[in-house]
Parts: sequence; structure tokens; C-alpha cells
Amino acid sequence: MKHLFLTISYLLIGAISAWSQHSEGDPISGIFPGVTFERFAQMVEDRTSYRFYFKTSDVAVIEINLTANGNRLDEILGTVFSGTDLKYSIDGAKRVYISKGMALQTSFPKTFFQRDQAAASASEILIGNSEQDRLFAKNKLWDIGDAEASFSVLQARLRGTVKSSESGSPIIGAIVYAAGLESRGITDENGKYELVLPKGRHTLIFQNFGAYQEQRQVNLLGDGTLDVFMDDNIISLTEVTVTSQRSANIERPEMGLERITVQSMKKIPAVLGEVDVLKAILTLPGVKTVGEASVGFNVRGGAADQNLVLFNQATVYNPSHLFGLFSAFNADMIESVDLYKAGIPVQYGGRLSSVLDVKAKYGNREKIEGGGGIGPMTGRMYLEGPLGRSTTFAAGIRTTYSNWLFGLLDEGSEFRDSRASFADLNLNLSHKINEKNELRLASYGSEDSFRFDSDTTFRYQNRHINLSWISYINEKVEAEFTVGHDNYGFQIDGNLDSLNAFDFGFQMNQSHWRNHFTYALSDKHKLSFGMNHVLYRLSAGTLDARGENSLVIPRRVEPERALESAVYLGDEFEINPQWLISYGLRYVVYNYLGPKAVNRYVSGLIRSDATMEGTAIYGPGDIAQTYHGPEVRLSARYSIDNMTSIKVGYNTSRQFIHMLSNTAAISPTDTWKLSDPNIAPQFGEQASLGFFKNLKNNSIETSVEVYYRRMRNLLDFGSGATLILNEAIEQDILNTSGKAYGVELMAKKTVGKLNGWVSYTYSRSLLQTSAGELAESINQGRFYPSNFDQPHDVMMAANVEFTKRINTSLNANYSTGRPITLPIAKFQYGGSDRVFYSDRNEHRIPDYFRVDLSVNIEGNHRIRKLAHASWSLGIYNVLGRSNPYSVYFAPVNGILQGYQLSIFARPIPFITYNFKF
Repeated sequence: MKHLFLTISYLLIGAISAWSQHSEGDPISGIFPGVTFERFAQMVEDRTSYRFYFKTSDVAVIEINLTANGNRLDEILGTVFSGTDLKYSIDGAKRVYISKGMALQTSFPKTFFQRDQAAASASEILIGNSEQDRLFAKNKLWDIGDAEASFSVLQARLRGTVKSSESGSPIIGAIVYAAGLESRGITDENGKYELVLPKGRHTLIFQNFGAYQEQRQVNLLGDGTLDVFMDDNIISLTEVTVTSQRSANIERPEMGLERITVQSMKKIPAVLGEVDVLKAILTLPGVKTVGEASVGFNVRGGAADQNLVLFNQATVYNPSHLFGLFSAFNADMIESVDLYKAGIPVQYGGRLSSVLDVKAKYGNREKIEGGGGIGPMTGRMYLEGPLGRSTTFAAGIRTTYSNWLFGLLDEGSEFRDSRASFADLNLNLSHKINEKNELRLASYGSEDSFRFDSDTTFRYQNRHINLSWISYINEKVEAEFTVGHDNYGFQIDGNLDSLNAFDFGFQMNQSHWRNHFTYALSDKHKLSFGMNHVLYRLSAGTLDARGENSLVIPRRVEPERALESAVYLGDEFEINPQWLISYGLRYVVYNYLGPKAVNRYVSGLIRSDATMEGTAIYGPGDIAQTYHGPEVRLSARYSIDNMTSIKVGYNTSRQFIHMLSNTAAISPTDTWKLSDPNIAPQFGEQASLGFFKNLKNNSIETSVEVYYRRMRNLLDFGSGATLILNEAIEQDILNTSGKAYGVELMAKKTVGKLNGWVSYTYSRSLLQTSAGELAESINQGRFYPSNFDQPHDVMMAANVEFTKRINTSLNANYSTGRPITLPIAKFQYGGSDRVFYSDRNEHRIPDYFRVDLSVNIEGNHRIRKLAHASWSLGIYNVLGRSNPYSVYFAPVNGILQGYQLSIFARPIPFITYNFKF
């Protein structure tokens, strides 16, 4: 009867208000059949810009049963609270406060916040009215939980979500802690945090780089929730940090995790002024590349193909544009970047060295906004915002107009008629079904095309699409289900002459399904478990005649198929405040599938045409070979005190896909090969130990990490190996083992006018022909340096903030030159001159040294303006040093001459205009 009376009363009020003028605010529409007030508030928040603040116990008995059709919120609340002692207040920022007995006062006398203007900081003056709101939320005492529900329990669990007040998107990696206590929490990828605290009065601190620090006074009576909105800081950041949270390097159990913020990437000088994910991670200890403008990167002695590069869970095989000058990721579309060098989470697998996990934006829920930038070679633009009440979008496009640079070359230059271009497009959608379920669609496409003369054109492309369903099953269990498809391919068009014109192509397709669960088993246990499946389909190479006059004979390497499946379980367990361990087990099964013809060889003899026993034929879906085994993940942290910790880690991994390349870096002509009956999967294990120490209230971070890796079943190639269109590639492959070890030292200052970091890495990456290899023994079976072995590496990144609008960055990098094989003598054989080469990788090119400088200038900080603009200008390779990329030899008048190739042998100035609206 009460519900019927409320419904009739509300409909009468709605009829009367239909002809009256509505007050300012979002109209409410919808059917609310017997829902709790807490759920009603969440539904209103999802559909409007209102935000509710109340005690759960105050509204626990309120049940909403009504239909709204464009009514005002104050009308609805007046009806719902009729006959109760609950009151409501709505302030100018559309925050709704529910209280008992007396309505909360949401405005203050004009003199309440008057202060001495000379004493106020610049930021407080610029913020204006929003500072009053922040002071109110900071100083109010928030009662949380029901004291009577758990009177005998001395502790309570506090949960909540930290979001951006500007975009409404979750803030990832924010530190949440109570002043004076050791208990700390870190927000996850959905902005959620959890703390267990003693009941009573606490001061909560919410700290995140890139936003203001927030503070809340709470009276914790029992289990409850506290959601916090943090204002974005449009003032240029004073931090040039790699990690996004202070003291997290001390607290988390895993080692080798580097989190890079977009703000820090923007302050790293990059060639031609383009913000670049790959160039940013190259400033980290243990991460190297074989040279400037190189595709790919090497982590702790691993090859470039041993890194799993994920973009919204899509696998990226060639993460670059324009010969490696730019990465494949548009920085405007990036939400976060995590690099796992060690302590790889149990849900990741398939690579030996590292995981680079790049997450993109899905758009904010508050308003349409966008931005972009214009540089000397590239232009970009993005747009994001809400589509209706429950859907958001984020879209970005980037392209190049680099061909004008070739026109500046001399008339006689062989490169004057060259062409190079790329474009990429991101489109992401997020739809909130209800408060517990969300759908996300992520898509990405890129295209590269270049030629250095008029006869050969190279093209390659990436295509990715993923659909994810995220479900918050209850307060303890979250689930994410993802299905997607990835494509990478390249084409080479040869037009040297009509008789030899050809088309060569390679395609890789993989479909994947992943489901991942997290389960908060208790305050001290957080389980992660799930299952992954990846179906590989490779078109290993096709050669076709181009044009009617071409005499090229078509060739086609037989396609390959395989299914990689894994099931995993991990646990993060806090034994006590000092000991925290993260451990897990991943079991992987790999099936090489038909249709396929597999060569069989006589056991114990060198694989060749002469020792081939025959060919085994497998039909569609038949299993030609199965590999399987466990992978161990273990990390542990021991806290000596709040500023010091020691960590250990151990992990194993398997890799079933191999890059076939005769270069040190990834190139557009590299093909990939699946493990089959003749090529075993790569296996690696790594042990690491680290000491971490923070100084001066976490403003200075220092760390020392040592590691040792062993690898087996690596692929190297015999002399004269043929890698393209080779239907018996196993005959040219040498089974190789490897080891890598090193020490990484880093000191980082995260705050202040002068900030930055300096790191030193000593590392070795060595290979050895496996003892069981019969075909060829490289360097007489001794260990030899890999192509990316660079023992010494020093990196310094410094940022000086002159004002809140102007800062400058200086980067300096020194590293040992990479190994090469040199001709050391010549001799005559069979009536002709021959060249005698040194042992493989016995010599090195000259050492590498480069200094970069950039200046970032922010626009004025007025809140109300059409767009916020900034400029980035600087010089790449300030000293103009001719750092060698490689050394090659060519005969000149019968004499073998050596030449040094440098990519950027002079200073490269750049200027980029960025805008945001």
C-alpha cells in the first residue's frame, strides 16, 4: 500500500510539473521497479551528471518503485523521502547529499573562504571556485559503515573507486593509504581499491601523478565504500617519472615492472618530435635497441621477437612505422603502458623476454573533447566522449606527409624519387549495460608503404579487433572475457623490369579467446585464474609473376596452423606486513595442426635432402605434433621498513613462434615460423634479485637488480642460409642455447624543480651452438655474443621546470657498440680471390653516444578557452655525433673497403604544436 501511495503521489506531482518550468538539472526518465536506493542512485549517475553522497545504512530501508518521464531529481527525492527523516541537498555541481534530520548546507557566506590573496598559492587562485569544493570534501568527516552490524570486529574493509572528475574514467595505479598506518592499496585497471583498517578516525590520502592529491577524513564504523573524484591537473607536470605511483616500487611483490605515464613520455625528446612509446621504454634500464631507427627492442638479453607486445590484448608483430622512426601507437589514444621485464603475471605467456602491455582509451563519460598535434612529418587528431547515457567512444587518426623531405635532396640523389608514408586509425567503444556489466570494442588498423627507388615498393599492415565483456560478479569476483582477431602481413612489389616483375607476400592471422578472473579470497589472498587460446594461421610466403610479360615462376610455401592453449592459477598472498608473495602456475599445450606435409629425417644425422626419409601427410585438423609443459611464476617481497624492501623472482616460459631474420632488428621482410615436429619451442627461465630503497619521503627512488637467464632451442642460422620461400627451413637452422646476465642500477628523483633519473646497466647476452647440433658448430662451439650484446649502458634523463608553463628536458645515452663479424684476410681459391672472416660477432662497431634536448611550452592556464595549446621543440642528437648503425664492406678497384652507416649523423631539430579542446 505504501508503494502504491508513493507511485500515485509521484504521478500527480509529475502531471503538475509537466506544464511548469523545470529548474536547472538533468531530467530523469526510466522505470525503477522495486530497486534499492543505492541502485537507484547508481542508475541516475550512469544516465546523468549527478553524483550521490550518502551513508548506506541511512537508505537501507528505502525501496524505489516508480516510473519517471523527464522529471526533476528534486521532485523524485521529495516523493521518495516523504514520511521519513531523510533530507537531500543538491549543490551547483550537481552533487546530491543525503542526510538524516537536517539538510546539508551546500553554500557558504561570501566571506567564508576569503583569504589573504598574497598568501594564496598560484594554483589556488587559478582553480577558483573548484577549490572550495575540494576543501569541503577534504575537511568533512565521512561516516562509513554500520557500527551495529559488526560491533565485535575491530577492523573494517573499505572499498571504493577513484575516478577523474573531468572525464569520469577510472584512475589506474593511484596509491590509497591512511596517514600513520602501513596499510596501503593501489587502484586496479578499473580504478578500484580496497583497504583493511582499524575502526575509528582516519585521514585517507589519495595520491596519483598527473592529478591533485586528495584527502578525506573518515570515521570508519564498519565495512563500506568511499568513491573519490580527483580533478585533473592541467598544469604541466613537475615529475618526469617512469612509474606512476610513489612507494609502489617498495610495496609491490614483482620485480622488473615499469609503468610509463603519457605525461612522462611527452617530456622525453624524440626524433622529429613525435611522442613515442618505444622510444620511452628505451630509456629504462635493461631495455636496448641495436641502433637508431630500429624496429623492435631487446630486454635483458632477449631477441626482438621474444617480446610480447599487446595493444588492448591484441598481439602486435611489427610495432613501428616508417623504418622504425615512429612506434605503431598513437600516444593520444593511450591510457597506460606497463613493461614486465621480470615477474611476468601468470595470465601472460608465449614469449621469453618481456611483456609490453599498452592499454588504450575508451572515452570519458562527461563530455566530448579532443585534441591533436602537427609536427614536421606527422599530424594526428583524436576525439572522445559519451554517446548517449551508457556508451562512450574514443577515436584517433595519425598520418605522415614525409614525402616533401625527399624533394629537398639534390637533383642527382638516388633517393630523390623515394616515397614513404604511413597511417593508423584507432576506434574504441565502451557500453555500460548496467552497474555490473560492461562491453568494450577495440579496433586498430595501420598501413605503411615505402620505396627507395622506382622499382621496388614495400608495404605492410596491422589489423586488430577485440570484443571484451567485463563483469563484476560480486564484491569479490571480477571476470573479463575477450575474443578477437589479429592480422599482420607484408607485400613486396618488384618492377625492375617487366621480365622479372614479381609480387611477394606474407600473411599471419591469429584468433584468440581469453577469459580472466580475479577473486578476492580474503584480505590477504587475491586469486587470478583463467584460460587462453590462440589459433595461428600463417601463409608463410607466396611469389607470383607481376604482369603478363613476367617470367617469374610462382612459388608458394605451404601454410601452417597451430593451436596454443593455456590454463593458469595465481595467488598474491600477504603473509604478514613484511612478507608478500605472488606465485602461480601456468600449463600450456601447443598442437601443430594439419593440413601439412612434414619432412622426416634419419635420426642422428644432419638434416638435408640426402638424409630425408620421406614426408608425413596430415589432413585438416590432424595433430602433427604436441608440445606441453608447466610455467612457473614466483615473486616475493620482504619489507625491511616503509622505505626499504628486498625482492626475489623466478619464472619460466615457452615460445612457440619464431622470427626468421638475418638482421639484428625486425624488418618488413621478416617472416615467422611456427614450432613443428622438426623445430622445438624455445624455453627460458630467469632468476632475479633486487634491493629497493626510497629516500626523503619517497621523493628519491634507488634500486639495484641482478638477473640471470638461461635459454634453449633458440634459432640461429648456418652460413649461406636461405630464409625466404624455403620449404625445408629446418635444414638451415642451427639449434642454439643462450644465457644472459646483468645488473641494473637506477636512481630517480620524482619531485621538485629538477627531477629525472640516471641508470647504469651491465649486461651480457651470449649464444652457443647446442651440444646436440650436428650441422655446424659456430665459433668451435664456444659462447659468442648475440647481435644485441652491449655490455655497458648509461642513461640520464633530466627535467627542469622553470615555471608552470615552461620546462626543459635533457637526455644523454652511452652504450657499448654492438658485435659484428669482419673480413680479416683474403686468399685465393679456385683461381679467384676469397675473403676470410673472423669468428662470428668477434668485433664491435664504435660505441654509441647521443644527447637530446627539448623545451615544452604550455599555453596559458585559463579554464575557459577554446583549446589548451602547447609547443614542443628541441634538437635530437645535439652534438651531431655520427653514431654507426652498422659497418659494411664493398670492393673498390679490387680492394675491400669498409664503410660506416649512420642514420642520424647531424643534429635533427624539431617543433610540434599540440592542442586539446
